[in-house]
Amino acid sequence: MNLQELNIESNRYTDVLKGIRRELHQMPEFGLELPNTLARVLESIDGLGTVFLGKNMTAAALLIKGHLPGPTVLLRADMDALAVVEDTGLEYASTNGFMHACGHDLHMAMGIGAAHLIHTHKDQLHGDVVIWFQPGEEGHGGADIMLEQEMHLVSGSKPIAAFGVHVFSVYPKGMFGARPGPLMAAAGGFTATFKGAGGHGSMPWLSNDPISPMVQAIGSLQTAINKRMDVFDDVVVNVGWIKAGDDHTENVIPETASFGATVRTFSENHSELIRTVVGDVLDGAAKQFGVEVAVEWHPATKVLMNSPEAIAQSRRVIEEMFGPGRYWDMPNPIPGGEDFASVLDEIPGAFIFMGATPDGVDPRTAASNHSNKAVFDDDVLPAGAAFLAAMAFDTLNQASSK
Repeated sequence: MNLQELNIESNRYTDVLKGIRRELHQMPEFGLELPNTLARVLESIDGLGTVFLGKNMTAAALLIKGHLPGPTVLLRADMDALAVVEDTGLEYASTNGFMHACGHDLHMAMGIGAAHLIHTHKDQLHGDVVIWFQPGEEGHGGADIMLEQEMHLVSGSKPIAAFGVHVFSVYPKGMFGARPGPLMAAAGGFTATFKGAGGHGSMPWLSNDPISPMVQAIGSLQTAINKRMDVFDDVVVNVGWIKAGDDHTENVIPETASFGATVRTFSENHSELIRTVVGDVLDGAAKQFGVEVAVEWHPATKVLMNSPEAIAQSRRVIEEMFGPGRYWDMPNPIPGGEDFASVLDEIPGAFIFMGATPDGVDPRTAASNHSNKAVFDDDVLPAGAAFLAAMAFDTLNQASSK
């Protein structure tokens, strides 16, 4: 398969893919149940292969069987939106209280485009391609559920490689970027609840104030992390909310006080150690003030680990398709989380970022992913679709030549 010709062919899909993307953008859905979104996707891939649906969630795996024998490659497009009220001013903006603020509408359009490219040339396909249309990426573990339901095995064999693309509104348009090894963090978090004894605010010695130990613990967390964890193995702990008392009663000491924090780590060692460090800080503060503390840890994604071989292959394919200068090696991972990490923990492969900053907008000041003002330029859709299709063809061609 000539990759440059595949890129040229993908540009013929530009208007269709933009239309699909903008239609999807106006009808965002949240979590694991995306009935309208999935129906629109299925309409766009009808006749391209065999579709397998998820159980108890709106997920789909499209199987495109090649005319030539060979293994299987997995491609992924996520479908869910965020609980964000859009404020972009776009004529196709969402008005239902949800928003594709992380570009998953573009991912679906790219996946649809890749499916058409692959199906068109399946006579040259040395094996099979499975394309996931996945719900619940935004903190709902959709990838893990699809793995549990064995939707990666619909071809009858385990894929030899897996690939995904993620757009960013703050990266230069059309640029691809990634790195071997850790690319994204294990993303989780915890809720801490301090329990004391309520009473009158004028006589705190007759009560057991839970607010003071909570405040002390929050202030001590960063120091403890700096002193007990390797500075060259990044950790992020950020408190996102606190709750205590009632905003209409300043003279009441509440019985409980709580806060929630997000936690990002880049190694299994620190994913385990951070629980010890947080526990020690919270227990110490509680003991000092004579209160109790309980910690609830939330499920975390895995560290997203790119295969060095798959990254080298991706760089080569990008340069062959689009010319030099379209790929950059990222020096550092980013602390965002992504459940495609679970796929790459099971199947070697690569997750590649793609810039989608609109023309005339400085990427350094553009509204970022998850912002209610984030805007993504859908001119990048053909290139994203071509890249996904090319990785499938290239991987299967390499396997057939061994």
